[in-house]
Amino acid sequence: MSGSPGQKPALRPGSSRFQVDLVTDTETERTATLAPGTTDGTTGLSSGPGPAAAVEEESKVRFRMGMVGFFDGGGLGSAMDILGLPPDVSQGPDVKSDSVSLHSTGTGHTQASDTHSNTYYMRTFGHNTIDAIPNIDFYRQTAAGDKMARPSLSELHDELDKEPFEESLANGEELTAAEEAAALAAKEAKGGSVKFGWVKGVLIRCMLNIWGVMLFIRMSWIVGQAGMVLTIGIILMATVVTTITGLSTSAIATNGFVRGGGAYYLISRSLGPEFGGSIGLIFAFANAVAVAMYVVGFAETVVELLNDVDALMFDETNDIRIVGVLTIILLLGVSVAGMEWEAKAQIVLLVILLAAIANYFIGTFMPMESKEQKGFFGYNMAIFLENVGPDFRDDESFFSVFAIFFPAATGILAGANISGDLTDPQLAIPKGTLLAILVTGVTYVAVALSTGACIVRDATGDHNDTVTDTVNCTDAACTLGYDFSICKEGGCQYGLINDFQVMSLVSGFGPLITAGIFSATLSSALASLVSAPKVFQALCKDNIYPGLGMFAKGYGKNNEPLRGYVLTFAIGLAFILIGDLNIIAPIISNFFLASYALINFSVFHASLANSPGWRPSFKYYNKWVSLAGAVLCCVVMFVITWWAALVTMLIVLALYIYVGYKKPDVNWGSSTQALIYNQALTHCLHLTGVEDHIKNFRPQCLVMTGYPNSRPALLHLVHSFTKNIALMVCGHIRTVSRRPNFKELAQDHARCQRWLHKKGIKAFYTPVFSDNLRHGAQVLLQASGLGRLKPNTLVMGFKNNWSDGEMRDVEIYVNCIHDAFDLQFGVVILRLQEGLDISHIQGPEELLLSHEKPAQEVVVTVNLPKESDTDSCLLKNTSNQSSPLIMKEIKSPLSLTDQRMLESSQQFKKRQGKGTIDVWWLFDDGGLTLLIPYLLTNKKKWGDCRIRVFVGGKINRIDHDRRTMAYLLSRFRIDYSDINVLGDINTKPKKHNKLTFKELIEPYRLKEDDMEQEAAERLKAMEPWRITDNELELYKAKSNRQIRLNELLKEHSATAKLIVMSMPLARKGTVSSALYMCWLETLSKDLPPMLLVRGNHQSVLTFYS
Repeated sequence: MSGSPGQKPALRPGSSRFQVDLVTDTETERTATLAPGTTDGTTGLSSGPGPAAAVEEESKVRFRMGMVGFFDGGGLGSAMDILGLPPDVSQGPDVKSDSVSLHSTGTGHTQASDTHSNTYYMRTFGHNTIDAIPNIDFYRQTAAGDKMARPSLSELHDELDKEPFEESLANGEELTAAEEAAALAAKEAKGGSVKFGWVKGVLIRCMLNIWGVMLFIRMSWIVGQAGMVLTIGIILMATVVTTITGLSTSAIATNGFVRGGGAYYLISRSLGPEFGGSIGLIFAFANAVAVAMYVVGFAETVVELLNDVDALMFDETNDIRIVGVLTIILLLGVSVAGMEWEAKAQIVLLVILLAAIANYFIGTFMPMESKEQKGFFGYNMAIFLENVGPDFRDDESFFSVFAIFFPAATGILAGANISGDLTDPQLAIPKGTLLAILVTGVTYVAVALSTGACIVRDATGDHNDTVTDTVNCTDAACTLGYDFSICKEGGCQYGLINDFQVMSLVSGFGPLITAGIFSATLSSALASLVSAPKVFQALCKDNIYPGLGMFAKGYGKNNEPLRGYVLTFAIGLAFILIGDLNIIAPIISNFFLASYALINFSVFHASLANSPGWRPSFKYYNKWVSLAGAVLCCVVMFVITWWAALVTMLIVLALYIYVGYKKPDVNWGSSTQALIYNQALTHCLHLTGVEDHIKNFRPQCLVMTGYPNSRPALLHLVHSFTKNIALMVCGHIRTVSRRPNFKELAQDHARCQRWLHKKGIKAFYTPVFSDNLRHGAQVLLQASGLGRLKPNTLVMGFKNNWSDGEMRDVEIYVNCIHDAFDLQFGVVILRLQEGLDISHIQGPEELLLSHEKPAQEVVVTVNLPKESDTDSCLLKNTSNQSSPLIMKEIKSPLSLTDQRMLESSQQFKKRQGKGTIDVWWLFDDGGLTLLIPYLLTNKKKWGDCRIRVFVGGKINRIDHDRRTMAYLLSRFRIDYSDINVLGDINTKPKKHNKLTFKELIEPYRLKEDDMEQEAAERLKAMEPWRITDNELELYKAKSNRQIRLNELLKEHSATAKLIVMSMPLARKGTVSSALYMCWLETLSKDLPPMLLVRGNHQSVLTFYS
């Protein structure tokens, strides 16, 4: 590139976006130093004359940096001030608002230029660095445009010639604030989406929902029944419940960015998809049915007015349906028109409602003589004192009246339900919700006091009922000249208890109260009609319930859930046509209360989990108060209608079980996860302080599987006796010729763990990078596990092709066994005659390690180098290996050998059927050889198999040895079908078998007698696996025993489902690895599946209680 002043150097192809070049302080000095036409070999710049050494002496490190969107459009200057940039920085005319490049021009000035990929020279702390200063945009993940990213650790830490790998989202991490913000910015640029503040979006909606028809047609009746004191108590009780819920809602809403979905979003992100999914569905349904309830309430009032003027179309029931259908169609039109129109309609309805309330209070100060016979006398102390106490009638009680009033206090989530349409949900939800609760609570108390002070409980409506007998007339009306004592016999139509429309009587202008009732019902219906689709859309977006994804689609600039509106309309219309909502109404109230209870419980649960991520900016909450609020909500559910409470809980439980069974693939960082972590940590620490006991011994297995799907037979067999009993760790040692990429290792780890989870295998996948296989095995043996949850048994596959590969691999394999014994591990080796490792096979078996199934990709494959062992317990990866995760479908047919291997690899996955597990317990290793078969037979897959025990003995003591073993097994409480004492175990093996063994060891003999001693010692040092003549002679009897045992195994256990046998030991430093492998090969050859087991000779069985 050119070195002309002011020109920005270009990024070299294939280089990192962060790299270091050597440059001079000024371009003019450089031009003077280098000869024309020469090239600086260090920097690649074509410059003037001068030696390169002089350049290097005068050079300094300069960092190239490419960052996207570090500054916003208007804040360049302030950002430069923060960075300590000189004041003469100028911004070119083509600089984009989301991309700025700063570099030295060589003239003493710094220029800003537009780039997304070229370099920056940033002076953050007075020296050249590519470290970025703290920036909120780094903590966002955006899908709209380029994502802001701080320099990765690799870009700061790796060598300069190393290509940094891309950072990606953590598995299961959902997109956060910037996605919404960036998407919002894009939408606003196109058409401008509508967002609401705390007044218009939350306060007005909540007040309209809480001020329902109850205020106008039931409040006076409640005062007449319960009296003013108990009425205020009822209002305060309801307000306590809603206030605690409001505080809890505020805490959750301020603990991070809130999206659309209201109660569903708050609960699901706090307690997880199980609770969130169940509540989300019933909450959306409750809002949909609530639309019908409010519309029917409106229609009933309209029909009453029509009836008064004798203008019914058909009959009352059908007229209610007709008016209801027309009303919900009108409301649907307002909702579909957009949130802006809906908000305008809400404001109009609020104005009408406020006017109606003001009209009532003004009317209380305007008593008229014509209203006195109907019970309204204006403010009077006698009436006030008479209405202080309760006068329950018609089998009403405090709790029955409370049950009637409480639904009026609901509606506090009306603002939170449109959280996605709020400008700042974290500010709007707490402020608007709590203020709405306060204002409406004060309003209800004021109405209760005013009605109790102005209106008597009973009135005849007859102006002739004046006082004639002062002796028998004792109530407040008597002091005002009226005698309503006849009402005690019943039949009166006026007064607090008898007239639901008494507020219209009191008001200054009666029709305005009717307009208020219309406003209350329509506003609540409109809020529910908007809330239900919004909640349902958020639920469907999360794909909690398969098949509902079609309702997740949004339309227009506000992402309106039009399909959800249609569904809500259909549900509301169906219930309107039913007409009678007296049965469904209590269930709907309980649905809302269940949501409140879970919101309160969410705060308690999150506080109890003590997760560092739980730090709401709203501080006025307490976990115990939230728990009390959750309990209160449940109590109120049963107080309102006990059977509806039971139905609600059963529905929530059923949906919870369903979602828990389906296990949706989401990770929201819920408090449930945090609490599980706390409990796991606490229990692990508690276990660490308790000494192990024989009775609690469990074979905690470190299984050398490589990739978990490489050796399915080994995986399934070990899982059979560890599932729900003991720890299982799938160890994977990866040796690579290149420097390990730990990011790839982390991604592989996540995929493998998901694969295990998907297959229902309860195990941990633990990979390690290592310079060699033995060192990796030592790391796993020593470092796997946590506290008491550490492996104590090493499980490996038998190295079937050991004689075909390099003997160095055999030496490592045997040394891994020695290392396990040195660390007091038990060792288990599984041998299948067909082999264990199927990773090299290309066949129809699905072996993908991720949940996703790409098209035409059905099987993994690993192209192992020829010298690698395919059945080894340790999978060897080299830099030129193909990925073991995904391979394309191969159409070529499998060989017969591979077909048998595939079939054999799945044999422990299925039920075993009737058969035997033959236990050859020849040496007492502490009982592990006997414990593993016992655990297997306790599992369903192996439940039909019976244990047969084989022990060594003398031919003249067979009965005695059998009785001794039977007694021991009975003390261990282990069932068995037969005990066989092998009296002929010491018989010499057959000659042809001995000859076969001799041919097997021949290639590995040192034959020191045929060479000089020095040459023999040198060869033994270079190839320690060689078998010396002295060693062969010393262990001749042991070699013959392995041959003889194989003969006995073929004779007695050829049809067994599984053979579990005491594994022979090789003394370290004495028995060569080749001889030991010959023993294992000879012992287990041509037999059914065999487990060679050797415990650490510490007791794992006991007969003491």
